[in-house]
Amino acid sequence: MAKEHTTVFFCKECGYETSKWSGFCPSCKTPNSLVEAPKTSSPKTSVSSFSRGTSRPKPVRLSEISTEKQERFPTGSGELDRVLGGGLLPGSLVLTGGDPGIGKSTLLLQVCRNLAAEGHKVLYVSGEESLKQLKLRADRIGPFQGDISFLCETDLEQILNVFQEEKPSAAVIDSIQTMYAPQAASAPGSVTQVRECTNMILNTAKGLGISVFIVGHVTKDGAVAGPKLLEHMVDTVLYFEGDRHAAYRILRSVKNRFGASGEIAVFEMRSNGLKEIPNPSAYMLSGRPENASGSAISCIMEGTRPLLLEVQALLARTNYGQGRRTATGADYNRVALLLAVLEKHLGIAFSDCDAFINVTGGLKVTDPGLDLAMVLALYSSYKNTAVSSDLMIFGEVGLAGEVRSVPFAKERVQEAARLGFTTCVLPKSSLSADLNARGIKLIGVSHIREAVSVLTEI
Repeated sequence: MAKEHTTVFFCKECGYETSKWSGFCPSCKTPNSLVEAPKTSSPKTSVSSFSRGTSRPKPVRLSEISTEKQERFPTGSGELDRVLGGGLLPGSLVLTGGDPGIGKSTLLLQVCRNLAAEGHKVLYVSGEESLKQLKLRADRIGPFQGDISFLCETDLEQILNVFQEEKPSAAVIDSIQTMYAPQAASAPGSVTQVRECTNMILNTAKGLGISVFIVGHVTKDGAVAGPKLLEHMVDTVLYFEGDRHAAYRILRSVKNRFGASGEIAVFEMRSNGLKEIPNPSAYMLSGRPENASGSAISCIMEGTRPLLLEVQALLARTNYGQGRRTATGADYNRVALLLAVLEKHLGIAFSDCDAFINVTGGLKVTDPGLDLAMVLALYSSYKNTAVSSDLMIFGEVGLAGEVRSVPFAKERVQEAARLGFTTCVLPKSSLSADLNARGIKLIGVSHIREAVSVLTEI
């Protein structure tokens, strides 16, 4: 029976696939991004499960399932191990995404170097760089020792054959958008190709027990290009955040089947690669101004890690009828809400002021515990009075001006005490006997009026 040939179009920006051409992508709305690609519909073939091999599937009872803990092996990077949940698991599939030039390939090359030095067999597959380019990057990072091999190939069938022959402990695919499976018969980077390639890698990795890192391109919105199914198929999804022109890099876990999601790791980009920042709170607070109005220190939770950071606020009279509202690192709508709460309950008019909020360190914060610090930073800027440099503030602010409790109050207080803060303003409902750490003074407030009065008394 002859194969039926059809034509499809896929988006170069997000990988969306459609049967009809349009002037813009229906998914990401990018103009002139649809590219024609031939597609061959081939008969479906059955895919054997990596867990059962060639034997007939047989259901098992819950009591028959072994719960032995799988042995993890460290990557040589303490920050990355903590984000992964304690290290790499054999057969795990880790997707790493981020903006171009932010350090994805550099980090994974460093991980390969560390694993090879520990005696693991490592394979690095690049579909974007030549062997000479990889050599130049490796020379910049440092000397390599151990069993590590490099392969420049985009044909996934050839790559998986190398997996079968070499049987490495860990492998890197850089990147999934450059790989193609001949049986998919569509252009590399399309939805069909990304889905088929990931499925083939998944089955091979689980069957051979290979830990695989997959690099994924991102769209202009910061999401991994291709179908959302890609993130569902893998075990762990890591995102690089931060400005690629700045020194810091933040690696965030947004999905982890083998550990807590939401964990972050902080790195500093140097000429010889990425350097771990084991104490990110001190790093985020370095260089903060002394006795400056509009500056307040708060503690947020990123996964299970407490992180101190500085919130800066600036209020200035506007030359126009309506003041502007700008938020960097914080939710814009949340800032507008807090300004309305201040106007309602403290009688301060912000309508003729431009309001700017900045969370230093490049983090995008969604923790509601930042609310009270933003309120006091705005009040401090309005009154042009400085917040004490030894004061740490956290708590959620409601529409009635009440200060509500947030989770992990003990961890936040302990982190503040560890970095030398002497006073902490927190929700009164969070006060308990076990909060006191190293004699830090705790001031509980139940309304923003009490928090403002405490600010003027300190």
